[in-house]
Amino acid sequence: MKLATLIGGPWADYGLIDSGHGRKIERYGRFRFIRPEPQAMWAPAGADWHADGEFLPGSDEEGGGRWQFTGQVPRDGWPLHWDDVAFIAQATPFRHLGFFPDMTPVWSWMRERLDGVDEPEALNLFGYTGVATLALAARGTRMVHVDASRKSVDGARANALLSDLADRPIRWITDDATKFTAREVRRGRRYDGILLDPPKFGRGPEGEVWRLEEGLPGLVADCRRLLDAQSRFLFLTVYAVRMSALAIGELVAQAFADLPGTVEAGELAVREEARGLLLPTAIWARWSR
Repeated sequence: MKLATLIGGPWADYGLIDSGHGRKIERYGRFRFIRPEPQAMWAPAGADWHADGEFLPGSDEEGGGRWQFTGQVPRDGWPLHWDDVAFIAQATPFRHLGFFPDMTPVWSWMRERLDGVDEPEALNLFGYTGVATLALAARGTRMVHVDASRKSVDGARANALLSDLADRPIRWITDDATKFTAREVRRGRRYDGILLDPPKFGRGPEGEVWRLEEGLPGLVADCRRLLDAQSRFLFLTVYAVRMSALAIGELVAQAFADLPGTVEAGELAVREEARGLLLPTAIWARWSR
């Protein structure tokens, strides 16, 4: 199994400006924000961190906290662009800004994997606000977007409208990802690619409880049943857990042992603008053909 680091660089509407002493400062369009970052154990490049808002964390390990704003940040969000996709950034109660900028190399990689496939179809599980869904839909992929949160699915629909992609073949589904995937297996469905971005903990629309360590093996096994030897990829990302990329890489390798192709694993990272330092953000594993 090959190990690699996928590195997200800055683009016009986003950049990791500086990081250190347990924090990071980023630009999201015309606004700057400071957020906690436990992995930034080094000293920052500079001391003058002027920002429009800062997320002040709570005192417990489970998260929590609040935003403190010094600039005129629109509470209902503001538009950003990546390549040919538009979406809304917003300071959420969960400390992030409504999308995950470290995923840009994943979006590009999935596009490359489906390039040349006749009428490709892909599944985005735990699809959140749909930037990955739209990145593929913009290049002609039929998409199935699944998230347990009605608010997230509505946000994804709004982003599709903002991107002029509302007329593309996208199925927007509010459902528990594990239940939906199991039903797709029973229906005998097949996909050319699957993006899997599960949280550490979550609840489905009917109160279903998701715990990553318990649910991930079965979900990966069901995803394997939705792919075949002609499929192009499965990409799995995992955030904020005490888990190794080797662990999820071996899980994917075992599930896909009967298919030709390659299994890889590693870390996601964002390149800092101040000095080129790499800030790790998540772990990933993927199968591709």
